[in-house]
Amino acid sequence: MNRLKVTDSTNRPIADIAEPQWHAIAAIPIADAGGPLHPLGLAGPVLRSHPIYHVLGVPGAIPECLVREEVYRRLLEVARRLPEGLGLVVLDAWRPYAVQRHLYDTLLGMMEARYADLDESDLRAMARAFVSPPSDREACPSPHLTGGAVDVALCDADGILLDMGSAFDEARAASHTVHFEHHAVDADTRLYRDRRRILYHAMVDAGFANLPSEWWHYSYGDQMWAWYRGQPHALFGPSGPDTLEARWRRSLGRDA
Repeated sequence: MNRLKVTDSTNRPIADIAEPQWHAIAAIPIADAGGPLHPLGLAGPVLRSHPIYHVLGVPGAIPECLVREEVYRRLLEVARRLPEGLGLVVLDAWRPYAVQRHLYDTLLGMMEARYADLDESDLRAMARAFVSPPSDREACPSPHLTGGAVDVALCDADGILLDMGSAFDEARAASHTVHFEHHAVDADTRLYRDRRRILYHAMVDAGFANLPSEWWHYSYGDQMWAWYRGQPHALFGPSGPDTLEARWRRSLGRDA
């Protein structure tokens, strides 16, 4: 277990984060000026990406992490400001609707089998803590469909992912961002706490907002971000990667 050098971030506790009020979040207006998605694979050695759902063979998952330009630049800012010896890894970003549907339905089905005594509303609330219900509605899209939500982790200087106290997408209480603020009882759990502090403060200081049930999930520009950051509207609605057909249509339209 690697030790962390004490920094300002490790000495800054993460305050308890308010639970998201999804109805209020869904009501926040979106003022999307458009803009393409950018592949993080082009970010070079400063920022690493590892499209985890494609690696895990999730149907429809793409082999790249795509984000809006402002998110791209803020992630680079985070990566450059991390303490020496630490790197930022993006595990997921823009996510197709079909992948969102698959993740949500799969987790909900597992929870229904595991907690057969719970009613449907409780099961859906449990599932939502870790996977948003799929939506491609213009007024209220799933966060990852906007290109503004990212799943991130820390790695060491060699690119090895660091243990954060729970695995990415692990649906249990230990995945809550502040879990080890209240359960740091030995050297290992204090290390998890400090790693989460470093990631949290680096991301929040760069303008992102964190989903409190997932230490890895941050967003900039979507409706959840607007709610947590007190913004009057979201910046990003549903988006998608460019296509060859769309490029041809644009070029033919300009020539008309």
